[in-house]
Order: sequence, then C-alpha cells, then structure tokens
Amino acid sequence: MVTTIGGPRVLLRQLRETMAEPLASQERLDKIVGLIADNMRADVCSFYVLRDDGALELFATKGLAAESVHLTTLRLGEGLVGLIAAEAEPLSLDDAPSHPSFAYRPETGEERYNAFLGVPVLRAGQTLGVLVVQNAERRHYGEDETEAMLTTATILAEMIATSDFDNLIKPGSDIDLRRPRMYSGVSFTDGIALGTVVLHDPRVVVSNFIAEDTDAEKVRLETALEKMRVSIDAMLDHGDMVGATDHREILETYRMFANDRGWVQRLTEAIENGLSAEAAVERVQNDTRARMLRQTDPYIRDRLHDLDDLANRLLRVLTGDGLTLGRKELPDNAILVARNMGPAELLEYDRKKLRGVVLEEGGATAHVAIVARSLGIVAVGQAQSIVSMCETGDDIILDGPAGIVHLRPTPDIEQAYIDKVRVSAKRRAHYAALRDKPSVTRDGTHITLLHNSGLVADLPMLDDTGAAGVGLFRTELQFMIASKLPRLHEQQELYAEAMAIAGERPVVFRLLDIGGDKVLPYQRSMAEENPAMGFRSIRLGLERPGLLRTQIRALLLAADGRPLKILVPMVTETFEFTQTKLVVQKEIDRLRRQGKAIPSRLELGVMVEVPSLLFELDQLLPEADFVSIGSNDLVQFLTASDRANPRVAKNYDPIGMPRLRAIRMVVDAARRYNIPITMCGELAGKPLEALALMAVGMTRLSMGPASIGPIKELVLNLDLKPIQMAVGAALSDGADGVTIRALLQEWIEKQNLPV
Repeated sequence: MVTTIGGPRVLLRQLRETMAEPLASQERLDKIVGLIADNMRADVCSFYVLRDDGALELFATKGLAAESVHLTTLRLGEGLVGLIAAEAEPLSLDDAPSHPSFAYRPETGEERYNAFLGVPVLRAGQTLGVLVVQNAERRHYGEDETEAMLTTATILAEMIATSDFDNLIKPGSDIDLRRPRMYSGVSFTDGIALGTVVLHDPRVVVSNFIAEDTDAEKVRLETALEKMRVSIDAMLDHGDMVGATDHREILETYRMFANDRGWVQRLTEAIENGLSAEAAVERVQNDTRARMLRQTDPYIRDRLHDLDDLANRLLRVLTGDGLTLGRKELPDNAILVARNMGPAELLEYDRKKLRGVVLEEGGATAHVAIVARSLGIVAVGQAQSIVSMCETGDDIILDGPAGIVHLRPTPDIEQAYIDKVRVSAKRRAHYAALRDKPSVTRDGTHITLLHNSGLVADLPMLDDTGAAGVGLFRTELQFMIASKLPRLHEQQELYAEAMAIAGERPVVFRLLDIGGDKVLPYQRSMAEENPAMGFRSIRLGLERPGLLRTQIRALLLAADGRPLKILVPMVTETFEFTQTKLVVQKEIDRLRRQGKAIPSRLELGVMVEVPSLLFELDQLLPEADFVSIGSNDLVQFLTASDRANPRVAKNYDPIGMPRLRAIRMVVDAARRYNIPITMCGELAGKPLEALALMAVGMTRLSMGPASIGPIKELVLNLDLKPIQMAVGAALSDGADGVTIRALLQEWIEKQNLPV
C-alpha cells in the first residue's frame, strides 16, 4: 500500500494555495501534478483532458517526457486512460504494461512504470478527463489512495471547466463538456427560437470546495440532511398528497434516498478527505451520475433524475439558496430548460423576453405544451438529459416543427437558422413580391439564384424565396450534430427527404467536408499544426473508403431513379477527382447487380477551392459535369490568411484584383469546356461581391436563403454588360490606384442599384 504525505487534506490546502498564486495556466497545472505526485509518493502524475473530438490529450505531467505534453493523445476507450474515461471508473494496477488495454506511447517513456492508479475527472456525471499516478516499483494503490485521487479530481474538474485554462486548448478545439450537442425530442409547437439557456431550476454553484474544519463540515451536513428530511416529510403529510399519486411516489423515493445510510456514508467520507459539505455532495453525485448514465436499465436511469433532484435540494439547504429567487427575471431571448414544469410556473416568467421552452419530459398534450402554444412560445419536449448538459447562458436553438434542439450550435448551424429567421423578418413581404419574377438583368442576362443549405429545415424556404434549387447541400452538418456516425439508412432518409422537398428543383449534394474546424465528436483526429490544410474533406474520404462509399451509396439509393448531383470538395489534383469517380462507378455497378434503381442522370462536379487546381483546369474540367467555386477556402488559401483568425481574415479584399482574376480564370475555363459553373461561397450572398462575380461572367450564384431577395432585387435593376466591360478592362490592364470595389461602387451609384 502506498502512503501519502500528510493525506488528502494537506494536498487540498496546497492546491488551494496554488490556485491563488499568480501563475500562468500551464505553470499552474504543472505545479498541481507535481504536488499530487509528491503527496502520493508517485514517480509520475499525469492529467489528460477529453477534447470535443473524442481525444484525451495529455495536458500536464510530472515524470513523463515533458515534450509529450499536448502531443500525446488517446481516443476514448484506447489504453488504460481511454478505458477509465469511457467507463468513468477508477483503475488500480500493480503491473500496468501487462494489462490488455495498455497502449504504448514511445514519446512519453512510461513503459518503465509498473504501478498505476487512474481516476476519472467528472463534472455533472460527464467525463472531463483522467488523472493518473504511476510508480516504477510494483505496488498496489489501495482504497484510501483512490479516494484521495477522486477527491483531488473534483477540484481539477472545476478548474478545467472555467475559462482560466482556455488558452491551453488548441484553436478550433474545446473540451468535450462544451461541445455542440443535438437532441431529438417531440414537437410541442411550431416556430424557430434562437437564444440563451435559462435553467428553470438552476443547479447550485459550489464555490467553496475545501474544508477548513472537517468536524464542522460534518455537522453542517447532518443538519442540512435533517432539515431536508423534515421538509420532505412535511410535504408527504400535506393534504394534497393523501392517496396514491405520481407526486407522492416521487417524494417517497426522495425520502428513501435521503435516509439511505450508504449515501450518507459516502458524503461523510468525502468530507473526511478534505472537501466541504457542498463539494462532498457534488463529488458523490458526480460518481453516482456517471455510473447510472452508463446503465441500460431504464428504471435505474429514471432514478437518476430523483437523485439529481435530491442532491440539488441538499445543496440548496447547505447554501441557503432559495428555489424561487430571481425566477421571473430573464435575459433577452431566453429559452427555459427544465426537467418538467407546470403551466403556472411557465406563466410566472416575463413573456416579452421568453422565446422558447425545452423539457426533458412531458408530452404534446400536456398543459404546459398547450399554454406554450397559446402564448406563441416555441416548445420542445422529451429532450433527454439536456438539463445536466447545459449551463445558464449557453447558446441554444429550438426547431419547433422538427422537435430538435441544438445546444451550443456550430456557426454553420446557427447561420442556417439565422437565415431562416431572417427570411421571415420585416423585409419578407418586400421580397415576396419578387419571388416569381424571372431573375434576369435589364439587358437580358439570366442569373440563376440557388440556396446553400445543410439542414432539411432550410429546404421549405425554396418556396419562400423562389430560388431555382440548392447549389450546395452541406452533408457534413448531419454528421456534426449526431452523437455517433449516421448509418446508411439514416443518411439515405435525409437525402431522400431533401430531394422530396426540393421536388423538380435540383439539389447539389457536397460529399463530406469534415476535418479542419469541422470536428466529429465520435471520430478520432490527430493533432494538426494547421488543420485547415490538413487531413480533411476528400483526402479523408479517399483514405477511409468505407466512409466515402457509404455516403455515395446512400445518395444513390436516395435518388431512387431521380437525377442526382454530387459535388466533390477540396480537390487538390485531378487524380483525386478521378479516384472519386471510380468509387461512384463501383457503387452504381453494385446497385445494378442488385436490381435497384440508379439515377436517371448522374452529374459529378468538382469544387475549386485549392489554388493548385487553377493550373490544371484543362486536365480537370473534361472529367467533370459541372464546377463550383468555394470562395471561403479559395480566398484564404490564395491570401495565406486563416478566415477564422480575426487578425488577418479582414486584411485582404476577397474581390481584390488577384482573387477576382483567379475566379475569372475558372469561369473562362468552364465556358471553354461548356460546363456549368456556380459560386457557392459567402461572396455570392453579398450584393457588391455578387456584382463582381457577375461582372467576370458568373451567372449561377448559390447563397443563404436570406440573401436571395436582395440579390434578385439587384439583378432586376442591373445593366450588366457595361459593368462587365469596365471590370474586364481593369483586370486585364490594371487600373492605377483604383480597386475593383471602388470601380463597382461607382457603377452602383451611376445605375442607382439597391446595394
């Protein structure tokens, strides 16, 4: 058995002193693992943090190679650390390398350490990371050491959950606790709501984690327990609770748990290890929640709600935090999140600021749902476990008709819903009058206007805007909001629904463009110095053919004999496109052998967004049926400026002469080979930039739905040919001191265009 120096209480005091010191984030973490190693008499102490891409990254170590920090990663379930994270259970071994799950990482030098103790770092029952100690000598870590490590992990969880350590997280990444999540519930009302989370019954925030006097903390705990038991007994004795009712059964369950000796004993042990009474409740409930979340028995999972409520009640007694304080006060665009609530409770809130309600329970015919409909509040029910996964102030989107909730949505998803809301805003009536008018300039040039999309929720807006179809359907959004890799039938259903809603209008489905800043939480990804230029998009698809073939098969099946357009993203050289064509052909041959319908017309297009393609257009375009330009990536690669970096993203005009010349080069090549070309980046949805695109011969523009009206209004008022001549001359000859933007602004004023 390994003995500690001074025990966990001494360690917690040292941690508190360290947290108060003016140290940089990494320096603080390094000192903390050093303190833990010294206290546990361990040769090694390491701290791993679970990232939003499912990788456990080594954040700090004493004993392993220093250069392995922020380099070594393990996926969930991989190695001893991954096993602890996946199962949320401690693991103690006296010969770690012989364990079947041991994963050797040569950069760490850990193969010489035999004794191993790892514990999960938990918050709200969710794994945040793993804390490990190791010794070269074979020895067994006992229950006392495990308890001390779990107590220390409680403090680490709160530290990492704050913003103090955000600078240690790589750009484009986050901790798993804060990753975007999607919940499929039940629609209570129609409508879309974007806002911020307000927890109806907010969890008590524990600020004092370390006990000054353990005996005094035990007294506080016992006093609070007795007060809570008395209040539960009083509610049970109330006249409303006479007889068998659901409410009485819940309170009976509360009373049973409140008097459970095992639960009280675990709380007491946590205090004896140096935690305050509040932190002890948090620690024990974290462990319980982690175990119960991993149970398949629905009865046990239902009891988790009871234990959560009971723990929160006890915390409120300990802290004196009342249940109703500030309940009626709401921020603007508030969206209530609750396990359940009655109609009277809903009516307590300021309806001018309330935009939506999300419940873990309830049904569409429940009284609260009826009241929400009558108030015009967007409501979704049966969003399981959402209460424990969100915090007041989190961004949230409710899709009422679909019964879908997006918690901490990605920018793409947020933008998709913003566009949808914008279409129905104050200018909707103005643009509705233009919906059925042909999109033709005053001098007779037809401009095809299309949608960029990624969610089925977007597609009904085709009718609202009068767009000719979908120029870009971002298939990766389905993968990004799912908790696991979508199966073949799930992908097929989504694509078939998209085509059914579009009807006769074409939909261009872009193959998966994941990687870079588009992280899938269930897929392991390697740390990359520059992920935007890394293992992403079609590069990933060709290296993982199962993923690519499944998506192509789903698209072919979804077409069910209808025409189909597939767009290949991030092509760097022609051979990548021809390789993708071979995969498509194999899937078509497979369908034919099975006697299934193949698309009546299959068009395979290439996306130009990597500058190297500009120099082999004559090799590439004869292989393609159509071409699209992704202006977002093309501009950032042409200018070597990361569009996610605010310090450089705005340094270069996307329609400056070098960029516009590159776009014109692709337009001219497409015209030579007589294939359609579409601009589907952000430029197409901005009036002045769209004018620049039309001036270099681009006649197919795909954009967010909210941009269709303004761009169509521009087109209808435009004499395009003189502008094309002026811009063409400027690009060919150069214009002394005159930018394309300034030149176009002159023409806008001359023609009095609505920009």
